[in-house]
Amino acid sequence: MFLEGKRALITGSTSGIGLATARALADEGAQIVLNGFGDADEIATLCEELGATHSGADLTDVSQIEDMMAGIGRVDILINNAGMQHVAPVEEFPLDKWDTIIALNLTAAFHTTRLAVPHMKKAGWGRIINTASAHSKVASPFKSAYNAAKHGLDGFTKTIALELAGDGITANCISPGYVWTPLVENQIPDTMKARGMTRDEVINDVLLVKQATKKFVQPSEIGALAVFLCRDEAQNVNGANWSVDGGWTAE
Repeated sequence: MFLEGKRALITGSTSGIGLATARALADEGAQIVLNGFGDADEIATLCEELGATHSGADLTDVSQIEDMMAGIGRVDILINNAGMQHVAPVEEFPLDKWDTIIALNLTAAFHTTRLAVPHMKKAGWGRIINTASAHSKVASPFKSAYNAAKHGLDGFTKTIALELAGDGITANCISPGYVWTPLVENQIPDTMKARGMTRDEVINDVLLVKQATKKFVQPSEIGALAVFLCRDEAQNVNGANWSVDGGWTAE
């Protein structure tokens, strides 16, 4: 298990992509720190399963991020995965939703990164992996905040990759297409309303229409790629934006 002795913080990891990634890293021996909301008993069970600790920090609150990072201490692998979505026409987009999406999907990654980097530099090794999206490369209507945040995350990742390249630290994005997670499932009703579609029409004509495989990405696929990016063989994979989208952005 090549990650023994490494501590990994995965934000938004009590379900979906984050949890699958946490499991994949734990299988390679990493000490896991989960972050996210959910049922306390279920989270306790996950911590027992993974030998993990948990932080319930709200990542839209800078002070809570700072407290979380101080409490964790050294972070060798930082996976910024927490995110949320809202679907609405730009002229109707709720201001509070815009602010929350930008804070959680983009600004939180800046704060966790700036606080994790000093330890990584001291160790001479680190991995920063940001869960972006196909929407970091292309846009879709009615998702102005999400598109803006994910495009911003791609640019942020490239910037820190260049800054940290001489310190044994890599930074990369993983950009999934539609993964069958609560985040995707929960946006279906809003998309139905915004586009006047049925549930099946949203799944087939909106969500999967551009994924050539016509299949949802599985969370475990994202976890497997994250594991690869942590390997020594990936030490020169830096500043990249990895598409896992069934061919969506190949067009």
